[in-house]
Amino acid sequence: MARIIDGKAIAASVRASVRPMVAELAARGVRPGLAVILAGDESASRLYVRNKVRACEDTGVRFELHEYPGDVAESTLLDRIAELNRDAGVHGILVQLPLPPHISVERVLAAPAPEKDVDGFHLENLGALLAGNPRVVPCTPAGVMHLLAHEGVALAGRHAVVVGRSNIVGKPLALLLLQNDATVTICHSRTPRLGEFTRQADVLVVAVGCANLIGAEMVKPGACVIDVGINRLPDGTLAGDVDFARVKDVAGRITPVPGGVGPMTVAMLIVNTVRAATRALGST
Repeated sequence: MARIIDGKAIAASVRASVRPMVAELAARGVRPGLAVILAGDESASRLYVRNKVRACEDTGVRFELHEYPGDVAESTLLDRIAELNRDAGVHGILVQLPLPPHISVERVLAAPAPEKDVDGFHLENLGALLAGNPRVVPCTPAGVMHLLAHEGVALAGRHAVVVGRSNIVGKPLALLLLQNDATVTICHSRTPRLGEFTRQADVLVVAVGCANLIGAEMVKPGACVIDVGINRLPDGTLAGDVDFARVKDVAGRITPVPGGVGPMTVAMLIVNTVRAATRALGST
């Protein structure tokens, strides 16, 4: 039976470690500020925003929400982001995804100033990560790496398999694993004979958005399995990309869904915001 990695508890410890940093900044006259852009009325997006509000309240980070209807013009969003770039009281800007289909995700994600891009999606920040000199690490990969470190999972010389190739999770996480001396294989939803790769993994991270894609027969006994996926099933319940009920009997460690990677993503967003405020103070 696998050890269940409690992302909620670990995220709470991360938030607790941030509070003294926020207090120190407040003593110097700075309160870290996070601005979130929300366009449309997706219930999942609203839930994610509520989680971010609670995390800000818990740590003392100032939160502001800029909310727009689903038919908002792209230029309206870009204008607001430009205003937030100029606002010295805003240290982090996050655009809640997904955006309405008529809006260019690429243009909008490029709009926040790199130093305020607390999601780590700006090409300048992704380029720094690729070069091995990360400035702002995307929140979910940062959260995964923190979970692995917290659990004492050795990476040097181990085989890590990442299932997923997005710019948000798969690619940046593969780079972080490489920088920690893991041997990394990247797979995705179109990889033939996927199980042949996943069974080799000492560390298996799955982030493709396909419910229960990974079964017990696809996991190396004793492997550390990190499930980034979150999928809503027809009955309304949530499931990860890993068949948790079966894989927990094979893996050495495993994250649940919910309660695994999700809370860590939000915690690392707070960390990135506080670090952005610290850097801004140092540059004044």
